[in-house]
Amino acid sequence: MNTAPITTWEGAEAYFTFANSPGILMLLSLIGAGLCVWTIVSMAKHENDCYKKM
Repeated sequence: MNTAPITTWEGAEAYFTFANSPGILMLLSLIGAGLCVWTIVSMAKHENDCYKKM
């Protein structure tokens, strides 16, 4: 059962979201980095609070 509409790879193209907009790519990268840092900092605070209560 072959239901794929693609029968050949000739002429295949790719579309990259925001590939021509470095400003948006930088913004998304900074948001991602900020979320990672926030997660690590909040996790460390939580761990410190839990061990202070013991």
